[in-house]
Amino acid sequence: MIRIRDIKLPVKHDKDAILDVIARMLCLDRIYPGNSYPDFSYRIIRRSVDARKKPDIFFVYTVELLIADEDEDHILGYLRNNSKRSAIKKALDKIITEVPAEYTIPECGDEKLSKRPVVVGMGPAGMFAALILARRGFCPIVIERGESVDERTKTVEHFWKTGDLNEKSNVQFGEGGAGTFSDGKLNTLTKDTNGRNTFVLRTFYEHGAPESIIWDAKPHIGTDVLARVVKSIRQEIISLGGQVRFNTKLTGITTEGGKLRSITVESPDGPDCIDTDICIICPGHSARDTFSMLHDLGIRMEQKNFAVGFRVTHPQDLVNFWQYGVRDSRELGLGAADYKVACETSTGRRVYSFCMCPGGVVVNASSEQGMLCVNGMSGSARDGEYANSAIIAAVTGDDFCQDEVAPDHPLAGMYYQRNIEKAAFLRGGGAIPYQSFKDFEEDNAPCKVEPSVDMTKAVKGSVKSGSLRGIFSDDIDKAVIESMHKFGYTMKDFDNDAVMLGIEARTSSPVRILRDGLYESNIKGLYPCGEGAGYAGGITSAAADGIRCAESIIGRYRYTEV
Repeated sequence: MIRIRDIKLPVKHDKDAILDVIARMLCLDRIYPGNSYPDFSYRIIRRSVDARKKPDIFFVYTVELLIADEDEDHILGYLRNNSKRSAIKKALDKIITEVPAEYTIPECGDEKLSKRPVVVGMGPAGMFAALILARRGFCPIVIERGESVDERTKTVEHFWKTGDLNEKSNVQFGEGGAGTFSDGKLNTLTKDTNGRNTFVLRTFYEHGAPESIIWDAKPHIGTDVLARVVKSIRQEIISLGGQVRFNTKLTGITTEGGKLRSITVESPDGPDCIDTDICIICPGHSARDTFSMLHDLGIRMEQKNFAVGFRVTHPQDLVNFWQYGVRDSRELGLGAADYKVACETSTGRRVYSFCMCPGGVVVNASSEQGMLCVNGMSGSARDGEYANSAIIAAVTGDDFCQDEVAPDHPLAGMYYQRNIEKAAFLRGGGAIPYQSFKDFEEDNAPCKVEPSVDMTKAVKGSVKSGSLRGIFSDDIDKAVIESMHKFGYTMKDFDNDAVMLGIEARTSSPVRILRDGLYESNIKGLYPCGEGAGYAGGITSAAADGIRCAESIIGRYRYTEV
């Protein structure tokens, strides 16, 4: 195998340009005199954008050479035998011959499992845990408190239009998890040493996502495509003997001798008991009632740091100009630009961007009555007039000001989230409160500067002009103000043209449900998993964690239907 990295070409390069670079780097004219070299092609492994010299923008490729094995050996032999030549030495530095990890589902273990395993939650973690179990013949039962993606979409659209919230099925709960109503970003910072991340991307592709997600450095699906993909994965799980039960909420766990024996659920048909010795619980970061229930049952958990802040909106053409030097990125053949910013404030608090949505909208992402939080969402085309990103400040146990539990209680962060979401709800009277950054900085109430943003295009859900100051502590507010100005140093008018909407409180889970080296909690047979359990931070990493938990079960058990 020959892979070549760092092939840099203008974004509007000729379709054969990569072939020419490959031939030159591999010295094919010397190895095969008279350009008599054999036919070859390539496959893109990765493509990123280099915009450091804007408006001269480049694609940077890693490609895999597709050529006969004997020719590949001949080429590598020539290059290695002539490695002292400077040009060839440079080429060899960009050549990768190691075979990448190829994901395979482990073989089943020897312990017999007579009861079907249960997966709680149909977000990325639960979906992929169920898929892996189903492909190994374990016939999992999946329960999901929310609706199927088609019904859920109708419910969410109704909420955005009317404010009528369904606490069981909303932006946070339902098939696909919270990621279904987001940007569908699939990039992750976790290393792919076992091929799980690549497997996740390929699975999404096999179920209807564009092939570009496999090689794009910043892959995304978009909420419109993601909805179709998760439905297709569900259909595969069912075709392999799995069962998916929507509108079904976990309400209890029964144990015996420290081991799981059954779970209780509530559905439109009433309460039910499911006998099982194995349950992968993927609650999502907003399943606060589930966190409380598990804590009351003695499931060990701890506080986890997260971050809170606001959604900040800018015109998309301004973001394009910051990144590419042009306001219409289509002139360069590129999609809507994104950005990533971070800094440490004078008080030592970290503030950074999160879940940036090019060409997207801010959405009301609430899941509990009398509380309000927001998120960002983009379609696959990312062709909206505005861009938005969360600008958030890291918070720890020292920030979890609330009266419900002791400061060191495992659920202190959860109660803190609830309190700030209640404050945000009151500020907007149930609508999303918004104001210009200038008004936020000057603490103007009522607001003096009317933002030049068409809220009908920038937001899903009702909005109301109002003050956002004081929802968080003064230290957090000042950290956001200081950081916004710092970001404005490198991206002109980042602060001046910003419209803030609040609040962003669901960046990640406020708890971590503890598990051992086999991924089990202190209740044997109960496997905490995914972002809600505190072990992931996005669609791909959550899916990979679901795979890991399924692997642990498969490697130990062999399902035998009674």
